[in-house]
Amino acid sequence: MNETRRALLEALEEGPISGPALADRLGISRAAVWKQVNALREGGFTIESTAEGYTVTDVPEYGAAAIEFGLAVPYTVEYHDAVDSTNTRGREVASEGRRNVAVVANEQTASRGRLERPWTAPKGGIWCSIVCQPTVPAAHVPLSALAAGVATVSACRAAGLEAHLKWPNDVLVGDSGARGGHKLAGILTEMEGEQDRVSWLIVGIGVNANVDTDELPEDATSLRAELGEDIDRRRFVQRLLESFDAMLEDPDSVLDRWREYSSTLGQQVRLEMPNRTIEGRALDVQFPGGLVVETDDRQEVVHAGDCEHLRAQR
Repeated sequence: MNETRRALLEALEEGPISGPALADRLGISRAAVWKQVNALREGGFTIESTAEGYTVTDVPEYGAAAIEFGLAVPYTVEYHDAVDSTNTRGREVASEGRRNVAVVANEQTASRGRLERPWTAPKGGIWCSIVCQPTVPAAHVPLSALAAGVATVSACRAAGLEAHLKWPNDVLVGDSGARGGHKLAGILTEMEGEQDRVSWLIVGIGVNANVDTDELPEDATSLRAELGEDIDRRRFVQRLLESFDAMLEDPDSVLDRWREYSSTLGQQVRLEMPNRTIEGRALDVQFPGGLVVETDDRQEVVHAGDCEHLRAQR
């Protein structure tokens, strides 16, 4: 979406505005205003001409302009109907020097999860990679992954589903034994930087939204399956971006919010790490994201690994 059209949408968000006022505000001719308004109409916006001026009465279901319209945080949205991976495209965006960009796709054709595991990303899901540059040392970046988990659960709950978090980055619903529930969403972060600064951070968030479960792995579910109807993906992404941005601005709130949504704390867990495995009771999460585990003889802080819930929460 070009900058003129984006500025036009920002003006329309404020309410009815006349053609001459739009022309003055945008620094273009009235004919150019008419051209841009018609382009938005062709893109699915319903824009009526009233006595008070142009007013938006309906917004497209999905897409860059739809997500940006009414978005309360300063992210640019880059939308693709299909892309190999939003994180891959996010790295390209980062290399171009662009920040505060949300790469959103309707479908991913070659997506991957943690440890290069395959991730199914069919049409109808929410596949979003946020390209940003937090003003924190590289060692603090794991907190951003927790913030993304909290933002995702918050958006799920606003949509009517009581999702919860399994350490480190799974969003689940229900309870299905060792996995702790059916997987609804996952988070994958990538970064480039030095010890004292982050050049860029990409937070990839994949949510099984308006997807049938027969398109997903056996242990996964979707918002459609759980709620019995499709959700408004446009509003979901807006809530996701707004919540994530708010926590980047208030990092001290992240751990408490994560604890509130966690289903791992209090569980007996098995943690698989590259060189060893430990079992114990998950006690807490510690800045910037380590899981505090009490084993038979001591407490340990685990910063990375696969977590398995061994029995139901007590």
